[in-house]
Order: sequence, then structure tokens, then C-alpha cells
Amino acid sequence: MSESAEAGAGATAEGVVKPGMHDLYDVAGLVEIQPEATVSRTVLKAEGARVVVFSFDAGQVLTEHTAAVPALLQTLDGHLRITADGRTVDLRPGGLVHLAARLPHAVEAVEASRLQLTMLDPRVPA
Repeated sequence: MSESAEAGAGATAEGVVKPGMHDLYDVAGLVEIQPEATVSRTVLKAEGARVVVFSFDAGQVLTEHTAAVPALLQTLDGHLRITADGRTVDLRPGGLVHLAARLPHAVEAVEASRLQLTMLDPRVPA
């Protein structure tokens, strides 16, 4: 895997992203699903956004927590259950959930899954 595949084109050897366009190849493939575990990896830090890919084995749970910034959740593969704002959503590939800043939420893996979390943070520099 090339450095640009891991960090996105435009990244330096230190992982700092230069301003401009950035791309990632096979985002889901950047984090393997581990037995009985939840794994996360920051795959991109760029102007206004940070992208983290999570892998969950079936039955794994991120208990209720909050994020300081708004976030987008997308299932890359598998089936996740997102609970927030008094309701639960089944999130499958092709679906999208937006969470407001500081909204308590939880994530449950109904089956082995990968999740792309995009944190929308205008404080993240270019």
C-alpha cells in the first residue's frame, strides 16, 4: 500500500496534509476487523475534517459518548445500530447519519462492520 493510499494524496511523510484535494483508495481496507474487538484508525486530517475508520466484530459496542464537533457516520460494510436523540437507526452501506455536536450516541455492531466517521471541525487546519 502506498503512502498516498494510507494518508491520502497530498500528505507529507509526517502525515501532515497539505491544502488542496485529497483522496483515499479503499478506505474500508485500511482497518481490518479483529475478533472480539473494536479498532480505529485516523485515515485523514484535512482542512475542516478528520476521518476515522472503525472496525467492529459482531456484538461490539461503543457505549454512549459525545463528540465536541458535528459528525457524519457511514457504514462501509456490515450492519450497525446507532442510538441517539431518543431513537435507534439501522445503518447499512449506503446510509448516512448526521450527529450534532455534543449529542450523546452509541454504536452497536449487529454484524462484523466497518464505519467511516467524519468529524466536521473548522478548527482542523489545512
